[in-house]
Amino acid sequence: MLLGISIEKIGMSRKYKFQDNEEIYFVTFAVVSWIDVFIRNEYKDILVDSLKFCQKNKDLDIYGWCIMTSHVHLIIGSRGNLLSNILRDLKRHTSVKIKAINNHPAESRREWMLSMMKETGMANNNNNNFQLWQQNNHPIELSTEKNYAPETGLFA
Repeated sequence: MLLGISIEKIGMSRKYKFQDNEEIYFVTFAVVSWIDVFIRNEYKDILVDSLKFCQKNKDLDIYGWCIMTSHVHLIIGSRGNLLSNILRDLKRHTSVKIKAINNHPAESRREWMLSMMKETGMANNNNNNFQLWQQNNHPIELSTEKNYAPETGLFA
C-alpha cells in the first residue's frame, strides 16, 4: 500500500501506464541500481531546474514532490503535452546534465557511480553507454472516483 493506493487493484493491462492525460498521477522513478545520486545539492538542483523547465515550457503541473537520495516521487498532471513525453524529456535532460558527475571535484564515488551507469546503459539497447534512470515511472492515476474511498479520504 503506497499513499493509500493498493497496487493490486490496478488491472495488469493498465498497470504503470498513463491512461488519461487529463488526470493526476503519482509517479516514482529511480536511479539505476538505486545509487544515492541526490545526496549532493548540485545534482538535486539539476533535477529541480529540469522540473521547473517542464512546468514553464512543457505544460507540467506539479501538485507534490519529494526527492529522495536515489529516487523521486511526484504528483503531476499536464495542461496539454502527454505526461509520458514530459517525463521522457525530463529524464533524458537530467541524464545528460548529471553526467557532470565526471567533473565534480569532490565526488569520491565518481568511478563507481559512472561504472554502474555505464554497465546499465550498455545492457539497454535504448541507450548509448550511459543510463541514469530506471526505465519505468510507475504512474498511478489518483483522480478516479473508482479508486477513491470518501470515508477515509484516501485512494484505495
